[in-house]
Amino acid sequence: MKIASIETFSNEYVGFVRVRTVEGDEGWGQVSTYNADITSQIVHRHIAPHALGQDATDIDTLVQLILEREHKFPGTYLYRALCGLDTALWDIYGKRAGKSVTQLLGSTKQSFPVYASSMRRDITPEQEAERFIALREEFGYQSFKFRIGRECGRDVDQWPGRTEKIIKTVRNVLGDDVTLLVDANSAFSPQKAIEVGHMLQDYGVSHFEEPCSYWELDWTKQVTEALSIDISGGEQDNNLAVWKQIIDQRVVDIVQPDVCYMGGITRTLQVTKMAEEAGLPCTLHCANLSLVTLFSAHLMAAIGNPGKYLEFSIEGLDYYPWQAGLFEPGYKIENGQLILPDKPGWGVEVDTQWLANANYQVSYNASRF
Repeated sequence: MKIASIETFSNEYVGFVRVRTVEGDEGWGQVSTYNADITSQIVHRHIAPHALGQDATDIDTLVQLILEREHKFPGTYLYRALCGLDTALWDIYGKRAGKSVTQLLGSTKQSFPVYASSMRRDITPEQEAERFIALREEFGYQSFKFRIGRECGRDVDQWPGRTEKIIKTVRNVLGDDVTLLVDANSAFSPQKAIEVGHMLQDYGVSHFEEPCSYWELDWTKQVTEALSIDISGGEQDNNLAVWKQIIDQRVVDIVQPDVCYMGGITRTLQVTKMAEEAGLPCTLHCANLSLVTLFSAHLMAAIGNPGKYLEFSIEGLDYYPWQAGLFEPGYKIENGQLILPDKPGWGVEVDTQWLANANYQVSYNASRF
């Protein structure tokens, strides 16, 4: 089964990839969101020349081949682009087998628990707590994550006192019967992160994500060793050697690779397996409602070391208008669980009108197969 063509449909925020084989198979994938129009160019410059004419059934070998051929370009855009090919090939794999991707991976789960994930630092603690209450009533969420500190904040809060106030406010308003998580997005030094972490422990918060500058692994490890709360991280990392260091040195308690930043399902599975062998759970990072959350749900439902829940963004079209009309069926949450599509492959269809409005490019080379 040879790869005949690779097409991209993109705008600034989203880029879908369609792979077709000589035999007539068709699969859909997605590059990582944001600057997706740039990433789509990488698909055609750095990915397609090595993929066209290759065996579509041996995804592991093809992924490794591409990365070796492009070893001079080890940056994030290469992996973001590789994800488009990888996830499209998994879609083909599932369709040919008549199974969903999670079924291909050995799971029979039809849903997976999620936590309601806020992306905002521009609202007050009271506003955040109010919308959590409303979401609990509507969708049955029992776990919520909110933002503390300032992104890469160097110990400076989003505004004075916000971190302390939102921790207290959300817990007091929602009560003790919900699970709370926080994300610092590289906000703190080790000393400040430990200070904030003690407060999180006092208020029963169970998950402290990316407390320190993510590239300073020793800083994060200091926080992990100083606190009893679970420290998580890794969403930015795509280098398997770095992941080995994170896992071997127990830099975090919970690993959080992002399927699209990693380059797709194939390489993310390598991280989850390393973590499983080390006894560490995996809670995938998926911070928007493009296909990344669908990819992550299929994977989380199948791996041997899933965390307690999957991230599910609560930000709608008012905050991320580019999420409109991407694919069908859309996401469905019932009683705090994401319902998994049971159709072959990813189980969704990309919206034809969205495709018609996107920037289009195709790579093909008949001489390669």
